[in-house]
Amino acid sequence: MGNLCSSRGTAAAMAATAQTTTTTQPFAPAPARAPARLPDFTQSVKLKYVKLGYHYLITHGAYLAVLPLPGFVAAHLSTFTLRDLADLWLHLQYNLVSVLACSALLVAACTAYLLTRPRPVYLVDFACYKPDDARRCSRARFMDCTEKLGTFTDDNVAFQRRIVERSGLGEDTYLPEAVLNLPPNPSMANARREAETVMFGALDQLFAKTGVRPKDIGILVVNCSLFNPTPSLASMVVNHYKLRGNILSYNLGGMGCSAGLIAVDLAKDLLRVHPNTYAVVISMENITLNWYFGNDRSMLVSNCLFRMGGAAILLSNRRAARRRSKYQLVHTVRTHKGADDSAFGCVYQQQDEDGKTGVSLSKDLMAIAGGALKTNITTLGPLVLPVSEQLLFFATLAAKKLFNAKVKPYIPDFKLAFEHFCIHAGGRGVLDKMESSLQLSEWHMEPSRMTLNRFGNTSSSSLWYELAYAEAKGRIKKGDRTWQIAFGSGFKCNSAVWRALRSVNPARESDMAGNPWADEIHRFPVPVPKVSAIDPTTTN
Repeated sequence: MGNLCSSRGTAAAMAATAQTTTTTQPFAPAPARAPARLPDFTQSVKLKYVKLGYHYLITHGAYLAVLPLPGFVAAHLSTFTLRDLADLWLHLQYNLVSVLACSALLVAACTAYLLTRPRPVYLVDFACYKPDDARRCSRARFMDCTEKLGTFTDDNVAFQRRIVERSGLGEDTYLPEAVLNLPPNPSMANARREAETVMFGALDQLFAKTGVRPKDIGILVVNCSLFNPTPSLASMVVNHYKLRGNILSYNLGGMGCSAGLIAVDLAKDLLRVHPNTYAVVISMENITLNWYFGNDRSMLVSNCLFRMGGAAILLSNRRAARRRSKYQLVHTVRTHKGADDSAFGCVYQQQDEDGKTGVSLSKDLMAIAGGALKTNITTLGPLVLPVSEQLLFFATLAAKKLFNAKVKPYIPDFKLAFEHFCIHAGGRGVLDKMESSLQLSEWHMEPSRMTLNRFGNTSSSSLWYELAYAEAKGRIKKGDRTWQIAFGSGFKCNSAVWRALRSVNPARESDMAGNPWADEIHRFPVPVPKVSAIDPTTTN
């Protein structure tokens, strides 16, 4: 729930125009006129971010520099005659010291390369938690609980109804028992129970499908934005599975819906310095203690969009793990806009005028999200785009910067760099804008839209439900590249790029174990109208 980059059209706009109680945010003063859409990416691009991307490229450029050498050597050897080879042999016989020195230098260079090259990080497999049917919450049931609760004004009940009808959520999302009860019981015990149910449910499936023993795990990273008990969630996992005493465990809190990719990036760095081990990443959010019971409309949006869910991911740097792994991590790019006060405060947890705690959205949230996205993809572009796209981009950029030409910078086609897109299912509005800004097709957006419809906004774990959807549809083929991108409070925009090491076959039981779509993928995709009235007969 930390990241509330959600439905701009259905949430932020309503909160901006119909807000009955307004909470002052010390870090994000409301502008005179709130931006109503993502910024136009065809406007100027800051050169420093382009240079940053090329810095990443140059860092890995040493490997590209040696690629032409075999060709040059082969061309030179093709001109040798038998006489030349005989002369070379005689020369080497009389220059033994030179031969030994060259051999020693070659061995040293190879050793240095093997010791300093980054260890590849493999995604062995992952599992997404699918709650029991008892936790299922249709839109009608959500509204029924909202009305019977008695803490919301009639206007704010109607406000939440309008958001839900335009949210893109379907009838089969999930909420924890403590929230669905009347009256609700948001206690610490129930919050722990929800966390244990989600984490252990996903981990049990992960260990079962991979055959990895809990004692084999050397690194554990758990991220949950708004629920951080003592002992930590990571310690709860260590205790439940009796993990080994020297495990490197980390608990990330308050980092929003993009924290899942931050956890992956942290695990990647740890795997590169701790050889021959496994790392587990758990991404989740806790609903029980973070349900808002007040009447500040800027805080009500999260109730309408966030739902129960979580995912567990198994990573490894073992060479033997490559044969059975699904993906290899290619790039991670992180963007943090927290130095700017408005970006820092645009998603802000605080108390309303009645002392009730919630997460408030500022009116300029979508503009800030767009700026973070532009920075992130400008950095990522040089790492992944083909040369043809980069030449077109820099040609137009040079014309504008150097010659002051009135041309719009070329917007690269990221569909040439990736086959699959997993965009955080924060809300319908942000998905619509991402689709138009990146010029994606309905096919590319289908995993994100169907995840939002079936499971709602499950925070940082939503990216894995989306990847699981692509797998269940049989879309993942060997060599395919997948781009995961998420937004989070702070404000952050993070990306991860994966390359498929093998095709995923939905007909193979081992490939579909732990996949929440496995038994119902035949029902999707489903149409998602712009506005869908709530049917009271669907209360479950």
